[in-house]
Amino acid sequence: MKRIAVIGTGRIGTHHARTLAREVPGVDLTVLADPAAPQLERLAAEIGVERTVRDPTQLVDDDTLDGVVITAPARLHPELIEAFAGAGKSIFTEKPLGIDVADAKRAATAAERAGIVFQVGFNRRFAESWVRAKEMVEAGSIGAVQRIHSITRDPGPYEGDPARTAPGTVFNETLIHDFDTICWLNAGSEPVDVYAVADALVRPDFRDRGFQDSAVVVIRFDNGAIATAEASFCAMYGYDLRGEVFGSVGMVRMGDPTNTAARLYDAAGLHGDTRGTDESRYHEAYRAEFAAFARRMDGETVDAPGALDGLRAQWIAAASIVSAAEGRRVGIDEVK
Repeated sequence: MKRIAVIGTGRIGTHHARTLAREVPGVDLTVLADPAAPQLERLAAEIGVERTVRDPTQLVDDDTLDGVVITAPARLHPELIEAFAGAGKSIFTEKPLGIDVADAKRAATAAERAGIVFQVGFNRRFAESWVRAKEMVEAGSIGAVQRIHSITRDPGPYEGDPARTAPGTVFNETLIHDFDTICWLNAGSEPVDVYAVADALVRPDFRDRGFQDSAVVVIRFDNGAIATAEASFCAMYGYDLRGEVFGSVGMVRMGDPTNTAARLYDAAGLHGDTRGTDESRYHEAYRAEFAAFARRMDGETVDAPGALDGLRAQWIAAASIVSAAEGRRVGIDEVK
């Protein structure tokens, strides 16, 4: 049984802590750390974690811990990864590795040099339909990959504060999932360049302050494949993740806006339930990625996104930010 701590107990950190404490074999969640969360002690009591700390750095040299799960704000990821990698702890970190390429390089380098178990939270790789799509692509069922499309639309109404949203968030923290998934589905090829368009369509009143809540990105790969990724902060019908890989002899689609294959037909027409969030609709994928992390900590060889995957996705995000700002195609080599 590997002993771990969760660092950061915001919305997703709370979900992850509950999942790790109740549903993931092979790990023992012993500590919750968060410098500011008012619910820290209440959450610990709810899930049976006896220890809480306000300063995560207190855990760096804690010999009772085998690993950490980092769900702190993205700007803190590099320093936390460097500290815990240096102490030889296994690390699961939520995406992104950092807020820019330089920070991502720091984090990736620290993890690689330490030789630790290191995993990035690209949970879509563990969602059932994406797993099956990956298997089909690798089996040659669709032939040579020519086109990939990926969609991330967060459930509305949008309730975030545009004034507190970091520039580039739509690329760095939303579309970064799509960037990783696209590269994963086109394995063996590298992104060459991107062209991105972004705007404030959900909150146009913040457009003149640089806020972006909607974006489309075109990515070209060195094997000739062309990918597109799109995102919105507000889909009023629910959390919408979908994807498609088109090849020379076939196509595979992933995801569905609805929660169930059941459909209601009545006098008003056809109805399907689309309500939900990432926590409700992709809980199984979150649990599966943590199960993989636990097995890797136990010495098993399990395919999972690592430092280079996180860095590659960050390159695409950085190139997208430049492209959207300058209105031109941007080479990946420009931002490396």
